[in-house]
Amino acid sequence: MKPYYLLPLLFLFCIACKKDKQEQKGNIQINFKNVVNGVPLTLNTANYTNANGETFTVTTFKYYISNISLVKMDNSTLRIPDTYFLVDESTAASKNISFQAPVGEYRGISFKIGVDSTRNVSGAQTGALDPVNGMFWSWNSGYIMAKMEGASPASAAADKTLTFHIGGFKGNFNAVQNVDLVSPISLNVGLQRHPQLTLTADLYNWFTGINLIRFSDNATVHVPGELAWKISMNYRTMFRITDVTDL
Repeated sequence: MKPYYLLPLLFLFCIACKKDKQEQKGNIQINFKNVVNGVPLTLNTANYTNANGETFTVTTFKYYISNISLVKMDNSTLRIPDTYFLVDESTAASKNISFQAPVGEYRGISFKIGVDSTRNVSGAQTGALDPVNGMFWSWNSGYIMAKMEGASPASAAADKTLTFHIGGFKGNFNAVQNVDLVSPISLNVGLQRHPQLTLTADLYNWFTGINLIRFSDNATVHVPGELAWKISMNYRTMFRITDVTDL
């Protein structure tokens, strides 16, 4: 007697094995390196010069990275759920983030600088989105997407400070910006290929590119609006993938 009754079980087992293989995941790590016009960013002490020739120092530099997606070889995108990170130059650990993704070959990565509208109106949150991190205005104005503070002799502020708190998630001045970066990313657990990407973020781009920002004219942004939006249009170009290696 042939064990035909085992065939359905074998079929189900094969399907389960195939599903497990398809759903196999690995780890991707991103290391952020903040610079100013190519020079490593150093808080509080180093002097830099913007595109208008105005010197400045930086005391605070933070930005949200969220809604990460991987771009497949056919140009379709794979959204990675629950990816909300706050990169803070003063906290070394925050500049190294990681997430799980299905194994495969990818041609690039995309993400938002800032926090999407849904999370802006979702009430009190925890982790990177906790208001205790100092990146939240109010339930009406929402999150500060990116923050730069410092000082400049050219500052229009009476105390010569620079305060750029960039936010706004509504209407024509939505400061949530999309970033798309192209670079081969190979994630293969069996071959021990767990990619580590280095993303360089250049603060110099905040004040030049699409819109030239002069500290002598504008040294303070505290609310959503046209100026915040103009700076966000500039800094969406600040990221470059400068290295990809396997852990």
